[in-house]
Amino acid sequence: MGTANGTPDETPADTATAGGGSPTTDTDVLVVGAGPTGLLLAGDLAAAGHRVTLVERRPAGIGNLTRAFSVHARTLEQLDARGLADELVATGTRLTSLRLFGRLSLDLSRLATRFPFLLITPQYEVERLLERRARSTGVQFRYGTELHGLRQDADTVTTELTGPDGPLTLRARYAVGTDGVRSAVRGALGLPFPGVSVIKSLVLADVRLKEEPGRLLTVAASGDAFAFIAPFGDGWYRVMGWDRTRQVPDSEPVELDELRTIARQALGSDYGMHDARWVSRFHSDERQAPAYRSGRVFLAGDAAHVHSPAGGQGMNTGLQDAANLSWKLAAVLRGEAPDPEALLDSYQAERHPVGSLVLRSSGTLVRLAMARTPLQRAARALAARLLGTVRPAAARAMGQISGIGISYAGGARRVPDLALREGRLYELLRAGEFVLIAPEGAAPALPRTAPTAAGRAIRATWADPNRRDTLLVRPDAYTTAL
Repeated sequence: MGTANGTPDETPADTATAGGGSPTTDTDVLVVGAGPTGLLLAGDLAAAGHRVTLVERRPAGIGNLTRAFSVHARTLEQLDARGLADELVATGTRLTSLRLFGRLSLDLSRLATRFPFLLITPQYEVERLLERRARSTGVQFRYGTELHGLRQDADTVTTELTGPDGPLTLRARYAVGTDGVRSAVRGALGLPFPGVSVIKSLVLADVRLKEEPGRLLTVAASGDAFAFIAPFGDGWYRVMGWDRTRQVPDSEPVELDELRTIARQALGSDYGMHDARWVSRFHSDERQAPAYRSGRVFLAGDAAHVHSPAGGQGMNTGLQDAANLSWKLAAVLRGEAPDPEALLDSYQAERHPVGSLVLRSSGTLVRLAMARTPLQRAARALAARLLGTVRPAAARAMGQISGIGISYAGGARRVPDLALREGRLYELLRAGEFVLIAPEGAAPALPRTAPTAAGRAIRATWADPNRRDTLLVRPDAYTTAL
C-alpha cells in the first residue's frame, strides 16, 4: 500500500498488470472537482489523447455558487489558445480601467495584449465553455461522486469514492485535486493549509438595479463599510459589501436589506437593488499549501491557495495553475519527458511562488481598503500616489494583477500573441503542442531536453523578416530563448 502523504512503496497485491508491464488503471488522470480549474485541466489532458475522469460531488445539473466574476487578460490569452476567448468576451462587459482607493485609476488599455481590459462575466459562463470543451475531447464525468480516501504506490493512485450507485474504487496513473478550499484530496494527503482569515462576514449578491451606477465598476469605502458593484452586462449586477460593525458567522442568515444598508453607507446609494437571485455570507482566508505535489497527486486552484477577493485573481490564478500543469502531465504520460520527475516538480517551482505573490498582493489591497487608523490611511494615500505618478510602478501592478507580467523562476517568460507567417501564435497553440519559431530559411533542431516529440512540435516563421532569433514556445505560452 502507498502512504497517505504520497511516499511510494510496494505495488499493492490487488493491482492487476497488463502483460506483465505497468499496472492497469481505470483512467490516466483522475481530476477531483469540476470548477474552472478542473475543467480546463481535464479538457487539456483529454485533448492530448489521455483518458481523463472528472469527479464532482455536486449532482449533475447543480451549478456552482458563482463568486468569481472577473477574467483577466492572461486568462483570456490562455482561453484564446483553446479557441474560447472570443466567445467568452461576447458574454460580458469590458472594463478598461481599474479604480482603487477612490482616487487611483489604472489604465488597462495600456496592457500589451490582445485583451487590454478586464472582462466582467460570471464564473458560470467560463465553466460552460470549459465543460463543453472537456466533453468534446472525451472527458468522462462522474457527478454526485465524492472522494473519501486515496493511497498511492510507485505506479498508481487508488482512490476510494462514493457515487450515485454506492462505493467505488478508481485507479489512475495521476490524480489532481481541484476541489476547492475544503479539498478532500488535500485532506487525504494529510497536507496542512496554513493561513489566517483576512476578512469576515462579506455579503455577496446578484441583483437588479433601478438606477444605473455612474461607473462601470463602482467601488468605495466610507467609515466602517465598503462596497462594490459590477455589471454582468445582461441586466444583473454583482454587489459585495462589508460592515466592520457587523462581524457574524457565515451561518448567520442574510437578507438583501443588509446589503442595501451597507451600500448606502459606503456608496451613498443602494441604486434600488431588488430581485436578488441569490444572497450569500462568507469569509475570506489567506491560505496556501506548502506543497502542490505529493508523489503522483497534485493540487491546483483553491485546493492549493486561497486569498482575498481583492483584484479578482482567484479563478484566474487557478486557471493558470491548470495551464501550467496540464502540458507537463501530458508529456510525462506520453513518455516524452527526458526527466519526468524534474518536469513534474517544475509545477511546484513555478506556480507556488505565484500563489504566494497573489496572497501578498490581494492581501495588501484588502488591508488598504479596510484602512481605519490615520497611519493606515496615510499608507493608502502614499500607495495611491506612487501608483498614480510612477509609471513603472503602475505597469508592474497592472502586469501582476492581469497576469501578463508574471514570469517563472529560471527565466521562463510569457510570450505575447506574436504575428507569424502561419498565423497568430495563440491560434497555433490550440493544437496543444510546442511551437518552434525561427527565421525564414532556418531549420533549428529541438533541444534534446524539450519534453516533446520533434515530429509533433509545430514549426513557424517570424512574420518580421528582420527577426533572427529562435524561440521554443511551450503549450502554456511561456518560453526561454534558445
